[in-house]
Amino acid sequence: MSDKLNILQKKINIKFKDLNYLKKSITHKSYDPYNNYEKLEFLGDRILGFVISKKLIELYPDKKEGILDKKLASLVNKNKCLEVAKFIGLEKFILLGNKSSNTKVENKIIADSIEALIGAIYYDKGFEISEKFILNMWKNFINLSEETIIDSKTKLQEYSLKKFKSLPIYKLVSSSGPRHKPKFLISVRLKDTKLYEGSGDSKKKAEQNAAKKLLDNIK
Repeated sequence: MSDKLNILQKKINIKFKDLNYLKKSITHKSYDPYNNYEKLEFLGDRILGFVISKKLIELYPDKKEGILDKKLASLVNKNKCLEVAKFIGLEKFILLGNKSSNTKVENKIIADSIEALIGAIYYDKGFEISEKFILNMWKNFINLSEETIIDSKTKLQEYSLKKFKSLPIYKLVSSSGPRHKPKFLISVRLKDTKLYEGSGDSKKKAEQNAAKKLLDNIK
């Protein structure tokens, strides 16, 4: 285990004073139900949002709050966290209940772990180092373009409010699978459309996929 933690420290270029924080950040609840990354992820998610929000205000002082909010959403969602985590190769370090080397780590777990890692860095090294880590890992995404990326759910909401003065209607159709690998099916419709369904390993992702299907149809 110490070799694994040492390799990870070199990858992120941060040496921990207390390696227990680092180990906890890569420990899934299936491996240890009582000493896992869930609370670190909760904290890291908030730190990530704060740091990126602060950076966006510095970069775009004249942009309206709504524009900044959309930029923030595109930078801190689970897909972006997954990209950053895979860039580091974090999936190779995560501790799961099934210890087989052939076990494929779920994308949600990988994305959650990068947020947990941020939380661990904060506890061990303080805010300044965790902020530096985030800005370094996210810098390419932040600097890619000034163009605002609007997700499908937001686009559909704006379309529905403009045309019908009402919000899209989402409903949970079904949920299945074990807790560590859930699958959600969600439907969405507007005032004058039929139902369109989307699936995903989280409710948010299923809603995004359903919204995209509806948008593709009305286009």
